[in-house]
Amino acid sequence: MTVERVLRLIAGVFVLVSAGLAVWHSPYWLLLTAFVGLNLLQSAFSDWCPMVWLLQKLGLRRCAAG
Repeated sequence: MTVERVLRLIAGVFVLVSAGLAVWHSPYWLLLTAFVGLNLLQSAFSDWCPMVWLLQKLGLRRCAAG
């Protein structure tokens, strides 16, 4: 798998888990959802994401530029 695919997987899991926790535990878990969304938004403009850096350090390869 590539960094981009794993990044989307991680973001999706975080959003779904935090939404579920907000429903079943506490609405404050929506703050995690907001954090993930804000991080995705800033990375779209800055082309920098800490998770991409971490995944590359773990040995995942970037997607080939098209």
